[in-house]
Amino acid sequence: MRQGIVKYNNIPAGILTEEDSGEYQFMYYPDYIQSYPNQFITFQMPVSTKVYKSKRLFPFFDGLIPEGWLLNIAAESWKINKNDRMGLLLACCQNAIGAVSVHPINFKENE
Repeated sequence: MRQGIVKYNNIPAGILTEEDSGEYQFMYYPDYIQSYPNQFITFQMPVSTKVYKSKRLFPFFDGLIPEGWLLNIAAESWKINKNDRMGLLLACCQNAIGAVSVHPINFKENE
């Protein structure tokens, strides 16, 4: 299982999980729901207590991953297979352009 903290304008908004089965889940943090009920990550996932599930990486998050020559550089630099979408997302999207970023969860960061 791999997880990433999804931040909106540097505010922890929720958690994205890739289960060992390959299924993906996204859920908003309760504090974020209460404080920012109208500040959604994407139109397809409005702020809710619902756990969003998908058999593939959600299109919005997949769209944050670099493409073309930049994808080649990222995959080679971090030794990540181009088909490992969650691995690329966690490696490349901590400083993504725009309001949303994804940060890998490790033992030091449990927001």
